[in-house]
Amino acid sequence: MLRQNESRAFLEKYLNDPRVPWRHKRREMMAIAGIIPVAKWLAKIKQRSDVSCRLCKRAREQRGASTENLPEETYGHINSAFCDGMATTVTAAHHFIWRHLYASIQAAQTPTSKLRFVTPDKESSMSTLWQEEEFKQICSRESLTGKAANIEKTIVVKEHERARYDFDPTMFYENRFWNRRPDGIVINKNHRTLYILEFKRSSDRNKDFLRAKEDEANEQHRSVIEALRAAAPEWTFEQINFVAGGRGAVVED
Repeated sequence: MLRQNESRAFLEKYLNDPRVPWRHKRREMMAIAGIIPVAKWLAKIKQRSDVSCRLCKRAREQRGASTENLPEETYGHINSAFCDGMATTVTAAHHFIWRHLYASIQAAQTPTSKLRFVTPDKESSMSTLWQEEEFKQICSRESLTGKAANIEKTIVVKEHERARYDFDPTMFYENRFWNRRPDGIVINKNHRTLYILEFKRSSDRNKDFLRAKEDEANEQHRSVIEALRAAAPEWTFEQINFVAGGRGAVVED
């Protein structure tokens, strides 16, 4: 609330809106103050000794997985897809907000706009997109595969990807590329420009949350942007990121 240009006016409007139920306002203020009763906070005030995530533990127990090395139960964690117990809900919230934002961007177009929003209803994998003639005209699947493989090899194999990598390292890199799913794709054929849109929700407790999420989003689609630039140099490829804070911060330019 003390940081400049991070939607303080919007939060003030929300908190003063008589149509918003008090319990929603209370929860928002608790989130901003950092006193949501998660395990980490309860441990801080001596009301709990174990800071491990109870939601992750329950989800793992239900599927018969190990409950060792549980992550800390923080407000940021339970609002992320990394929480086993909240992943489905958090993903649904992400898609709901993104669909609204995406529709708002489309609605803001001028009548003379040449932009075409390719994925208005849901995100599509690169493999699905390159089955359409419109994308094949940018560059062939074969050409893109060749450029992408070398770039994917420079990207760290994450722990949850290790089994697939060990099974077939060569196919792993190719499959990882074609399974990448940008939140949105916008094309301007007249200017031969393709925009990749990515939406991120993040804990905004730390001041550098925007930079951290920007870096994460750019790294997520680095292989897509670099491979496309190499395979179709006559086109321009850009990534535009949208980042919203879990406590209500929306950085204003």
